[in-house]
Amino acid sequence: MFDTFQEITGAIKRNMMRTIATGFAVASGLFLIIVLQGAGNGIIHSFEYNMSEFSFDAIHVFGGVTTMPYEGVKEGRYIKLDERDLNMAKMSFPQYVIDVLPQLSQSGLTVSNDGNHISGCELLGIYPECEKVMAVKVLRGRFINKIDLEQKRKVAVIGNKNAKSLFKHGKDPLGSMLNINGISYQVVGVFESDEMSSSNTFYAPYSTVGTIFNRGKFIDELTMTVKNIDSEETMEKFESEYVRATSYIHTFNPEDRQALWIWNQAEGNIIMNKTQNILHVSFWILGLLTLISGVVGVSNIMLISVKERTREFGIRRAVGARPWSIIRMVVLESVVITGIFGYIGMFIGVFFCEYMDYSVGGQTMDMGVWKAKYFLDPTVDISTCITATIIIVIAGALAGLFPAMNAVKVKPIDALRA
Repeated sequence: MFDTFQEITGAIKRNMMRTIATGFAVASGLFLIIVLQGAGNGIIHSFEYNMSEFSFDAIHVFGGVTTMPYEGVKEGRYIKLDERDLNMAKMSFPQYVIDVLPQLSQSGLTVSNDGNHISGCELLGIYPECEKVMAVKVLRGRFINKIDLEQKRKVAVIGNKNAKSLFKHGKDPLGSMLNINGISYQVVGVFESDEMSSSNTFYAPYSTVGTIFNRGKFIDELTMTVKNIDSEETMEKFESEYVRATSYIHTFNPEDRQALWIWNQAEGNIIMNKTQNILHVSFWILGLLTLISGVVGVSNIMLISVKERTREFGIRRAVGARPWSIIRMVVLESVVITGIFGYIGMFIGVFFCEYMDYSVGGQTMDMGVWKAKYFLDPTVDISTCITATIIIVIAGALAGLFPAMNAVKVKPIDALRA
């Protein structure tokens, strides 16, 4: 084995330019596939992070205005959702609907504390489950719970930006009282507010808001969390059946899609999953094409190398060397070259991905009303690196095997004449 290793080392030293050319093809192929995978992961991870701020398994339903006459009633009638819609959604669609959450909204309110005022605020009456559906991030304290809902407690969860405006000089908002349009609420939690809808939004129990503002049986928004909807066809079928069922309750034409306004986040989830799958497949195809180009480069160089050494093989055969010993030497030489330079290419590729992560990873883009990360964690897991290296090494071994097998089939006298 030691003699074989010496022969391989000697062959590599004697053909240094060929070795470098082969190694460059191997290293560049691995480097490119790792960098492409890292860049693709950076885009996909940023996409997933930005979308994680939203819940994509929910369908939000609002009352609309009819545009078609129906059963003697003219168009232009406003549809108001009520508690009958809650029961209908639960009972009629158990195969799709997980939960149904009502919501009340009271806008144009003034919120104050110790002489500090915020006008134009919105108070949302919600259920505890809305924390997950609305992707509310509670920074301190807690969210609305079932006891708040059952006992109609006057408690509120406020945004961190409003907390700074209302509770100054280091005063802790948790446990403090807040005045919302003349009604005192106790602050039980602080959530992370953004630059959009939640900037001046306050959360309170659904039952509390309904009682204080005398909303009766009517609701402003109905949110359904859904399941078993994994295609656009299924989503369209469910939405059509839901509108038809609602039309029986409120007496409007089931073909009138303006009677209800539906914000279908679940449909966005289907599109998002398709987009992510396309991105994954696209970057893998690019990576495989790059790897194939590297394999072809190694194969061509090894083919030329074996052909150049035909005379050497003839001399070895003439002095008694067996064909298998020549084939083994060529294959091992290919494995050593591709293994060493493959590891170098993998190391440089991983280092470059880490550099991308350090230099541009995690940076945000200001979109005006919100900030988005455009490149996050552009790294490659170790299994991908090892798999790519093994593939290139196997390809290098095969690239040396087949030309060597053809070379040893040549008669020694013909090989000496080459």
